[in-house]
Amino acid sequence: MKNSFCRALLALIFTPLLCLKIPAQQRALKIGDAIPEAVWTTPLQVVNHSSKTITLDKDRDKLILLDFWATWCSACLKGFPKMEDLQQQFGDKIKIVAVSSQDRPTLEKFFATKNGQRFKNVLSLSGDALLKEMFPHQGVPFIVWIKDGKLLTTTDGEQVNAGNLAQVLTGKTEVLQQVVQLNRDRPLMLSENLELEKAFNLNAYTFFGQGKIRGLGSGSHFHRLDSTVYGRQFYNISLAEIYTAIAGEILQRRGETFNSRQLVSELKDDRLFYNRFGADGRSNPEYLYTLDFIMPPEKAAGLYPAMLTALNAAGPYNGTLEKRNAACYILVRTAPDNKLKTNGGALEFTLRPSGGTVRNAPMAAFVNFLNGQPALKRPVLNETGYSGALDLQLGDISTLPKLQMELARYGLGLREATRSIDMLVMRDAE
Repeated sequence: MKNSFCRALLALIFTPLLCLKIPAQQRALKIGDAIPEAVWTTPLQVVNHSSKTITLDKDRDKLILLDFWATWCSACLKGFPKMEDLQQQFGDKIKIVAVSSQDRPTLEKFFATKNGQRFKNVLSLSGDALLKEMFPHQGVPFIVWIKDGKLLTTTDGEQVNAGNLAQVLTGKTEVLQQVVQLNRDRPLMLSENLELEKAFNLNAYTFFGQGKIRGLGSGSHFHRLDSTVYGRQFYNISLAEIYTAIAGEILQRRGETFNSRQLVSELKDDRLFYNRFGADGRSNPEYLYTLDFIMPPEKAAGLYPAMLTALNAAGPYNGTLEKRNAACYILVRTAPDNKLKTNGGALEFTLRPSGGTVRNAPMAAFVNFLNGQPALKRPVLNETGYSGALDLQLGDISTLPKLQMELARYGLGLREATRSIDMLVMRDAE
């Protein structure tokens, strides 16, 4: 593993050319700020309560937790029973208030459903704008801790437990780790003070680190300028997921597809790469990674090769695309007449292993779909000579024989062959 690799790497490249506009700084309360009087005295809309409004004034002297949530957030709903139990356990020492920006009709409709009935005792603010302005956030659940009339900290839902509450009530606030909601449209962790430098422009940016960032979920995000993708974020996922996504983008721009079976591991121990531990294959938050990479829009055509180079330079592994002979399935014509060509119309791709429709969709999209099917244990290559849009109406394709039968109706077949194809080869860095 490289000596230069560490838990966080931050590199900034500055040029006088403007390539990235950073949004204006948000106005929000900071840790330690006194809660404005309006928060205590303004009547707040509420559901699941005998009154239509409440104020927080009578709870000033308590430890208050504002639990921001939404009806579509499964993690929020999962946390409600825990919040109710903690409220009962600590009684008048604490006050936990659910807060939603969704309006009253939406919440009442939700709580009337079979799923919502399980949470009918949850008192929740509705149509909130005031508190979200004071404590801006992008994701939920988001917990705001208020103590002694001041903003103590903000956390995720995982940190709300009996042990932490007991410690905070005795003044031991160091048990909490602040979670700052991050704006994924801007470079991660970049100080907003940089925006005050009016004569300075940010051209390129790289951020790479190991370990879970609590202020983010997990997934990917694009930096765009109109239709141009000039940057990409991957956050709180494994290195295997980051490398395969980058390799897939590189090959897609070459008109090729990438299958997970095109990843070759020559690593001495690939558990950290895949983030799989133990017999159950569970992941370890310590081996989640985040990469944010931005380059000048006029150089965006080389985005993913540049990302691969940067990741190899910063991380513990080297990934390269190399030609190797591999067993494949090749998609071929079995009949001379063209039954594939589309009749036009709106794009539709509702194909599943159980069957479905492909209408006016690119052949490349269909081949990508085949490459994602568990029943096909080898990469699929298009050797039909056709690369345009197509129409297909397929039945059950959940097994290779069933897929072959459905394809035959359109003069197509899958044959086993050996081809020299690009493989993503992973090696330990020297």
